[in-house]
Amino acid sequence: MTRTVSDLVIELLKEWGVTRIFGFPGDGIGAFDGALGADDRTGEGLHYVRPTHEEICALMATAYAKFTGEVGVCVATSSPGAFHMLNGLYDAQMDNQPVVAIVGQQGLAALGTATQQENNLERVFQDVACYVQTIVSPAQVEAVVDTAFRTARLRLQPAVIVLPHDVQAMPAPEPPRAHWVSRSSSVAASGRVVPPGDQLQQAANVINAGERVTFLVGAGASGATDEVLRAADLAGAGIITALRGKDVIPSDVPHHTQQLGLLGSLPSLHQVAKCDTLVLLGTNYPYGEFLPPSGSARAVQIDLRPEQLGLRYPTEVNLWGDVGATLQALIPLLHEKHDRAWQHKVAQEMTEWEDEMTAQALVEYGDGANPRRVFHELNSRLPEGAVVTADAGTTADWYGHHIRLRRGMRGDLSGRLATMMASMPYAVAAKFAFPDRPVVCTIGDGAFQMLGMNELITVRKYRREWQNQQLVVLVMHNDDLAQVSWEMRTEDADPVWRGAQDVESVDYAGFARLLGFQGIRVDRDDQIEEALDTAFATGGVTLIDAYVSRNVPPLPPHITKEYTKNVGKALLQGDPFEKDVIKDSARALATEAVQRVKGVLHVGHSDG
Repeated sequence: MTRTVSDLVIELLKEWGVTRIFGFPGDGIGAFDGALGADDRTGEGLHYVRPTHEEICALMATAYAKFTGEVGVCVATSSPGAFHMLNGLYDAQMDNQPVVAIVGQQGLAALGTATQQENNLERVFQDVACYVQTIVSPAQVEAVVDTAFRTARLRLQPAVIVLPHDVQAMPAPEPPRAHWVSRSSSVAASGRVVPPGDQLQQAANVINAGERVTFLVGAGASGATDEVLRAADLAGAGIITALRGKDVIPSDVPHHTQQLGLLGSLPSLHQVAKCDTLVLLGTNYPYGEFLPPSGSARAVQIDLRPEQLGLRYPTEVNLWGDVGATLQALIPLLHEKHDRAWQHKVAQEMTEWEDEMTAQALVEYGDGANPRRVFHELNSRLPEGAVVTADAGTTADWYGHHIRLRRGMRGDLSGRLATMMASMPYAVAAKFAFPDRPVVCTIGDGAFQMLGMNELITVRKYRREWQNQQLVVLVMHNDDLAQVSWEMRTEDADPVWRGAQDVESVDYAGFARLLGFQGIRVDRDDQIEEALDTAFATGGVTLIDAYVSRNVPPLPPHITKEYTKNVGKALLQGDPFEKDVIKDSARALATEAVQRVKGVLHVGHSDG
């Protein structure tokens, strides 16, 4: 049989190391789908995963890239399918992930004629993709596919290949040696960029001169755990991780104070306020209000994305390079600090913070389970090698405050985009990436209703492919878009508007049982431990429907006057949950005050 353009694209995908694609079929991509089916019948075909929606395809491809370090690949039909993938591709763009999307298009003669499902897809994807190209000739295929993969990997961004329906079935001979024809290479370019020696020495000089050094570590340092720890040990540095960098540094490192900001820790806030040297490693941390005042700390940054260097803070030395490779070159230039007072202070404050988080988790509210208690108990039961996904919203708060990932564990979420519902496709993608590991998906009820419930159907379809079928879906059921409700109060001084904020209550545990999974309902704090123990004792899929209080405040580590004033104004305007908000906030604040007084008495100083 004559090799077609679709056959050639599949061959090139395999040359680029692709083994799995996330796709949804349609007539605009029909000939390519047919070629995938024929390839599958050979027994050596690409593993085609078909979830319930094209947005899920793109989010899964992004998560798969995050978990494996490979290029994620998603496929969809022309305009409607292509448009649905945009949100997932923006997640890849904003979290610096290599993803290649292949989208169908109407035939060449239809381009620009406003026919059925024909749109200017190159224009549509121009903002999200680092490379977008329509294949209009078989001689163009190799160059376009190779460029898409090479560019996505080097720039850590999504690339888009538009494949018209008639082109998909055209014969695809070897590209000729001819004018206008590029005969390309399917070999990836090296990404282990290392800065020149003189710049490394400049960075070392800044770090060596510091007495209170803090490392802010992001997901761009993934794979460089040992190098970061060695450099921090030499520099006597405390370590903070950005939320997506949470799994880069093991939680049992005593001077690792977890995250910074509204869902971070007080020790992290103190580190940034008191450090004299800040080292940013693979992070594009966006919340400038939590970084040191300009001029109060010298700063060095290492990042593989050059446009992000010096973007968030006035750094003194910017090193363009892979974090791991650059640190390997930098470490011999660092002087070992023998005074560990800074690290010890950081570690002591973190011990006090962990006590505070435990105390907050044990507060009983009476109008549903304490959501902090759910995450606190989950954390103590996480199996070795577990993967935890979190969603946007209050689940991200509780994930940041209470989940501690040990070495070998993984965790992730939609970072800079912070799109709702991503936790569920992330969890399913994690099962494909690590079929031998347990996975936990933490998600709010509002996000779960945004296609998240549908993905239980995908789990039912594919779970038998996973060596370890254990998947725990933890739904925080409070009938509220809770994060937005609290943002209305704290940011805009507005009362909650139930017409917008209420989430229709659904029996999520019953829905799971309908699909043949284990469903457990939790209404009270004293049921949480047994529910989690049962879930982890089960080798299959369990959904825990945790009815939690909608009024537990996601308290930041430092409560500003504006925060307090705005909440007060919102309540005075007739917030429908005024009494419960006051009662539950008072309990949380009282617990915080008691724990911080204990800390003052223990170390003999105040938090300032």
